Amino acid sequence: MIKFNNISKSYGDIAAVGNISFGVEKNELFGLIGPDGAGKTSLLRMLVTLLLPDSGTMEIAGLDVVRDYRKIRLMVGYMPGRFSLYQDLTVEENLQFFASVFGTTVQENYHLIEDIYKQIEPFKNRRAGKLSGGMKQKLALSCALIHKPEVLVLDEPTTGVDAVSRREFWDMLDKLKNEGITILVSTPYMDEASRCDRVALLQNGEILSIDKPQKIVEKEGQRLWKVKAANIYNLLTDLEKWEQTKSVYPFGQFLHLTIKGESFDRGVVHDFLIGKGHESITIEPDFSGIEDVFMDLMTRQKV
Repeated sequence: MIKFNNISKSYGDIAAVGNISFGVEKNELFGLIGPDGAGKTSLLRMLVTLLLPDSGTMEIAGLDVVRDYRKIRLMVGYMPGRFSLYQDLTVEENLQFFASVFGTTVQENYHLIEDIYKQIEPFKNRRAGKLSGGMKQKLALSCALIHKPEVLVLDEPTTGVDAVSRREFWDMLDKLKNEGITILVSTPYMDEASRCDRVALLQNGEILSIDKPQKIVEKEGQRLWKVKAANIYNLLTDLEKWEQTKSVYPFGQFLHLTIKGESFDRGVVHDFLIGKGHESITIEPDFSGIEDVFMDLMTRQKV
């Protein structure tokens, strides 16, 4: 349904996207996962015809994104990362306006947004600028869907939204996928990767890995230690300087530690920390999750 072929984009001397190629299948929920500056927004803005690539081609349903941009804009629903609706218009007025732009009506495609819109309908006469973050998110998604697009493109839709609203939003995406809509979504949240059919892990404009989330973990994952002590800052500093450390980084209340070589001996780690004067030490074996894999791939990229 979507094809990126050797896409590159630079802003002056800064390369935002570097020769990226991948495809998204019809009716797939595909995630672009990565931190700020990874190139996610540039990729999506090029796909929805708001930016021109420096090189490469993109297609949606066989149509060239640059040459056939007028047709593409009718096929795509786009929700940018920053709230971009008319803040002085009410909820209802925004929805009616976007429906009219695409030559349709709210009533014609209401079934597509009903589950979403009914949550904000009690506030339909409130100006969009006065809505909470979660309500703005639901209104923006409704406006992106009102013309029944074949492809839905969402740029970090859950950034700055509370945990409950984030979960509800991804539940909505699952329902939209069942309506036959192909969804391409970007997010900096690694825990959201598991909600996607496939993901591309991005860093510095390059794809580090692309596959089903579980397949990436199975392929790239490794055993690690969850380590905690009374002084977590000194613990991190000491482990970063330890010659046996392969990688170490904060993960909630623990540090996630991987060791060089094949051995995986808790006693070695414990003896080292005791020698450094640490107290209340906790060392537990664990396995990599998607976030651990991403951190490891980033480390390899820097080497």
